[in-house]
Amino acid sequence: MPCERKPIRYGHSEGHTDVCFDDEGRCIVTCGSDGDVRVWEGLDDDDPKSINVGEKAYAVALKSGKLVTAVSNNTVQIHTFPDGDPDGILTRFTTNANHVTFNFAGTRVAAGSSDFMVKVIEVMDSSQQKALRGHAAPVLSVAFDPTDEFLASSSCDGSVAVWSLENQTQVANWAVLQKSSDVSNAKSLCRLAWQPHSGQFLAVPVDTTIQLYERGSWTHVGTLSDDLLTQVVNVVVWSPCGKFLAMGSVGGDLAVWDIEAKLCIERQKHERGYTVCAMAWHPSGGQIAYTDTEGCLGLLDEVCVPSSASSSSKSAKTAASKESKDYDDLFDEDDGGVHVLDECVSDSRSPAKSAVMEDDDDLMPATSRPRNRGAFLDDDENSQDTASVKADGFVEEDGVGTVLSTAVPAVTRPAYDGPMPTPPQKAFQPGSTPGHLMHRFMVWNSVGIVRCYNDDQDNAIDVEFHNSAVHHAMHLTNTLEHRLADLSHEAVLLACEGTDEVASKLQCLHFSSWDTKKEWMVDLPKGEDIRAICLGQGWAAAATSSLFVRLFSIGGLQRELLSLPGPVICMAGHGEQLLIAYHRGTGFDGDQALGVQLLQLGRKKRQAIHGEPLPLSRKSYLVWMGFSAEGTPFCVDSEGIVRMLNRSLGNTWTPVCNIRESCKSRSDHYWVVGIHENPQQLRCIPCKGSRFPPTLPRPAVAILPFKLPLCHTSTEKGQMEEQYWRSVIFQNHFGFLSSSGYEVDEEKQKQMEKAQQELLMKMFALSCKLEREFHCMELAEMMTQSVVTLAIRYASRSRHMLLAQKLNELALEKASHLQEEEENEEEQEEEAAYCRTVQSAGFNQASEASQNSSYRQVQENCEEEDDVQEEPMEAEEGADGKNPCVNPFSKGGRSPERPSLKAVSKESRVNPFKVSGAGRSTRSPAGQPRVANVLDTMTSRRPSLCSSIKQSKTAVLKPLAPKARSKTQATLLQMSAPKGAGKKQVENEVEKQTVQKLPATAGGGVESVRQKTGFQLWLEQNRKSILADRPDLEETEIIKEAMGRFRTLSADERLSWTERAKGMSGEVVDLKKRKRVDEEKKEVDVQLETNANDAKKRKPLDTSAKLSAFAFSKN
Repeated sequence: MPCERKPIRYGHSEGHTDVCFDDEGRCIVTCGSDGDVRVWEGLDDDDPKSINVGEKAYAVALKSGKLVTAVSNNTVQIHTFPDGDPDGILTRFTTNANHVTFNFAGTRVAAGSSDFMVKVIEVMDSSQQKALRGHAAPVLSVAFDPTDEFLASSSCDGSVAVWSLENQTQVANWAVLQKSSDVSNAKSLCRLAWQPHSGQFLAVPVDTTIQLYERGSWTHVGTLSDDLLTQVVNVVVWSPCGKFLAMGSVGGDLAVWDIEAKLCIERQKHERGYTVCAMAWHPSGGQIAYTDTEGCLGLLDEVCVPSSASSSSKSAKTAASKESKDYDDLFDEDDGGVHVLDECVSDSRSPAKSAVMEDDDDLMPATSRPRNRGAFLDDDENSQDTASVKADGFVEEDGVGTVLSTAVPAVTRPAYDGPMPTPPQKAFQPGSTPGHLMHRFMVWNSVGIVRCYNDDQDNAIDVEFHNSAVHHAMHLTNTLEHRLADLSHEAVLLACEGTDEVASKLQCLHFSSWDTKKEWMVDLPKGEDIRAICLGQGWAAAATSSLFVRLFSIGGLQRELLSLPGPVICMAGHGEQLLIAYHRGTGFDGDQALGVQLLQLGRKKRQAIHGEPLPLSRKSYLVWMGFSAEGTPFCVDSEGIVRMLNRSLGNTWTPVCNIRESCKSRSDHYWVVGIHENPQQLRCIPCKGSRFPPTLPRPAVAILPFKLPLCHTSTEKGQMEEQYWRSVIFQNHFGFLSSSGYEVDEEKQKQMEKAQQELLMKMFALSCKLEREFHCMELAEMMTQSVVTLAIRYASRSRHMLLAQKLNELALEKASHLQEEEENEEEQEEEAAYCRTVQSAGFNQASEASQNSSYRQVQENCEEEDDVQEEPMEAEEGADGKNPCVNPFSKGGRSPERPSLKAVSKESRVNPFKVSGAGRSTRSPAGQPRVANVLDTMTSRRPSLCSSIKQSKTAVLKPLAPKARSKTQATLLQMSAPKGAGKKQVENEVEKQTVQKLPATAGGGVESVRQKTGFQLWLEQNRKSILADRPDLEETEIIKEAMGRFRTLSADERLSWTERAKGMSGEVVDLKKRKRVDEEKKEVDVQLETNANDAKKRKPLDTSAKLSAFAFSKN
């Protein structure tokens, strides 16, 4: 029956580990690079006893209540067991000791060091030592002969030596290993093992095989190999009965050989494929404990299976009776005395008694009880395995050579060799160290540090803030055994697991509260434990074992309750964002199947990421997840790949750094504590030989740069490409912050954009030198229009005329795109301003009749002559500082125009009366020339009208003309202006109207009359149909819907509605208009006299004629 492989569990930090059993097999003892020795009562022990022996522990051995360890201070120490009290130092070396072992009696300890020396020390008197010198490189391992006569050692010099302890000389030496300079560079640890009891054979792992050497003659008598085991063998260990040999490889292979039958009877694979660096067989022979280089502990159960190739079939049964009694008492008296016993049961615990069966068919014992199938070797593929001892014969203890017997053909069973499921990753808190440590970090983030101390002297939590202005440091007693913590600028959040008597609790210390009650606590329902917690701006969240996410306000008010598709792994919060990672399924072949959700918990709650898979490296797991200081999600996997959420590319994850490239050694790591995008900083703590730092002394924070994993980054072109795209990706947070209502440092944003354009121009110049013109065009497409102009000059000077022509066409295309985008933005701004104007004026259906009487009627007609050339004019504000009057209901040729209520500066003044051919504003962006020649500026003053408006205390917007365009601005865009643009605009010109709400006078019987526009008239007649289609709309939404429908009408239909509205206005408008025009004439004459002394020459303008055409174009 195949053995059972138990799931591995985390035991120590990453690095070399060692394992052994105690004399009775009651507990497992391990050590690791974290300097701790842990005593496990079983693989399921969640609270193992921990004994700190130093900074790092390289090897451990246990015998007769004495615990010996090789630690990083170049000493071999001894402790009492199981108390763990220090009992002195056995010996010292000049460098680290790599391996220690006891002899069979437990009276001697052998240790091998990197200073090429092997020492044998008496346990009772450490002054009695023997030094064995002869190796020319660090010693890898040592092993005592069971008879205490010889000692075997392996070294990095490629040799395996056998020493005579009495003479302190070598009796054998085999150069069978690959040479290396240090233990860390060795291909294999080459853990040697003598056969128990007699020491007949010495097992030596050599490459992918195990070589056996005979005691006494020191000759090679056999090689154990297997076609399915292709990894280098790292460690071998004998069973207590001496009939089985187990091995572990650097690739995670685990195998067991039956030496008598010369067969590989068990094959297992490490579930994560880690290097197996230590193995130990249970004293009773039923289990094998093993550890790997990642600090994990594993167990193989039911591995004591006897061979089926021997002449008599035998069954195996593990006897682990705690009472001292005879083995026959376990069976009935009428069993006939014929039983199949366990060959691997230790003699000290229960004597092994076996009976030879004369007939192979008689496989059932005489007892009436059914036979245990696990006691026999099944007829599977192992019974006819090709793995065999490649030797003519072995010399057994009785001196009789054993020859491999012919195996009986049997029906083989197909074995499953497909992908194996990956154990799911456990939940963790980002920025925390493992929970089994007595002194650990509960969280380390950009706000502060939360430490936990849980030892015999104290059980407390210390909270420290990076900025003491946020809050002073706090010391809390951890009476509730809190295991999780998070820290923000507002509160400290703590959580503990539940027990049978006490429910899981969530505790919050709201230190930023203005009232006296700064603490609240919530008990979860029974059976529901908290797995992950996080804090945001004004909220707290807790993910539980019931696949719930419970949201609370920062004051303790319960909010939304969410369900997760799988078990949570970790959570992170920043501002109004909540990031959740969870298991979305079962991964295979070492990969984790994780999903991620991103929630916005502000006023407009939404889900930004809907459970998409979280990308990780192959055979890796998540080690950190959180937000940058600017609010962008990041994640880090165990392979050191840092990924950033790219919002500009559909919320995809982009790798931006590999922190493993900054590590000097494979065992070194960086522990992430924070990320900044501006400046680009990855804040980490360097960890020498481990994955996380110790609490004391306080670790120093290092800053790592970001680097995209692009190709050819060693070349100048690759470096500039990496810098450009990294700058683009890290600039995305500006748009997110501005859209979320946060203030943005525009100066830094402009600097980043300028740096990007400079990089593009450098790459453009490099491509020109390499004659890559198409490459130049690709770069120019990413440039701004001003940089494209510079690129045209560079191409012309470098005599790339075809490229310059293509760039010229590209510049014209960019100009048109910019103009269209600006027009779209203006329309959107006008629509928003129009809605705000109507809403503030109280425009609704119920009060429409009364509101119409409160508007004064203003109508202005603009007519331009066909031969008028484009001439910018400088407009100056009057001394009274009045703003221009704007009509929110004025109509263009295609769509109604709404006024923008933005403040208008002299540099960006807009003429609200300008009409383009398409019915849209043709204003060019700042610093860019106009495409069409139109008369879009005109200055006028209306003293009488403005004085009446001033009396009503209503703000009026004054139409202003933009600055005159400089000569340098008229570049390429002038060539794209159509010649008939002016005529087309005159033909398509429409009326502009300005509406001013004037209240009725107190004693007046005269009401102001407001002329209705074509859109208002159309809206009155079609309001019922709109409400019938969408009765749930509010007044503002009705107006927006009406605008959209009115725009879909043809130009003739809209013009007809405008004419109908003008026909209803009467003659009042004409009288007011003519009076105002006379005043405008006077004002323009005054202004022309003022501008006569201007240094710039302007074309003379027939003001009277233009104003006359402007006012009476259609009347």
